[in-house]
Amino acid sequence: MCRHKARNALGHVFVSQMREVVSCMSHDSAVRAVVFRSLVPGVFCAGADLKERALMDNSESDLFVHGLRSLMTQIAVLPMPTLAAMDGVALGGGLELALACDLRVAADSAQMGLIETTRGLLPGAGQMSGSHTPVEISDEASGKFDLVVLCPAGGSQRLPRMVGLTKAKELIFTGRRFGGQVALEMGLVNSAVKQNQTQDAAYREAICLAREILPQAPIAVRMAKEAMNRGMEVDITSAMAIERMCYALVIPTKDRQEGMAAFIEKRPPRYTGQ
Repeated sequence: MCRHKARNALGHVFVSQMREVVSCMSHDSAVRAVVFRSLVPGVFCAGADLKERALMDNSESDLFVHGLRSLMTQIAVLPMPTLAAMDGVALGGGLELALACDLRVAADSAQMGLIETTRGLLPGAGQMSGSHTPVEISDEASGKFDLVVLCPAGGSQRLPRMVGLTKAKELIFTGRRFGGQVALEMGLVNSAVKQNQTQDAAYREAICLAREILPQAPIAVRMAKEAMNRGMEVDITSAMAIERMCYALVIPTKDRQEGMAAFIEKRPPRYTGQ
């Protein structure tokens, strides 16, 4: 993400472009992992574009919110592993984008939170009329303040599934902001790293994690993701049936045969995604 002037604000064109890219990736079997990062220093993603939203009427606003939620769902159902590298602020819709990913890495200096209740909203609910309320984000390096707008995209449902219902209620009810280390302690991120001079420590850590994934059998990784994601939404008996179904899809693959052969021959496997 690289909207420097808008601090990666999620405008109509930006969201449409992201949806198109995500859609293309979903059908590309060559893509083994996706890392969402920001090239804007100090910001991961700052919500919706306030200037653009100010020009929308109620129906246009509702349509935009629907598109934003669709983007988050598209990211969540991508078949390959997805990683969010949060090197900066991720509030409201910015954090919800990260929540839609499979794995999250944060710099210890990153600030995040679902702060919608402090503005009369709730995460992921959508608003039937009117525009969302702006919130100021400061840039400690420059001393400047920017206005961004909170935008709903599934946070009230995804956060409890990651940190537990009680903790999620605490964070959403209070609208609390927290840093990368606290996020790690509550299980919201997979790792929290000390920020570096180039402001890309989380991205570098995410790339390291992605590189650990890349050598593994891609079909097996995708099926494992499918089994876990679908299984979490149903009872254990149904989840076991989903696991069996996903396992059955791996059995006839050339990668499974390669994995067994490599084990017997005591050599690294060479997976092709077939």
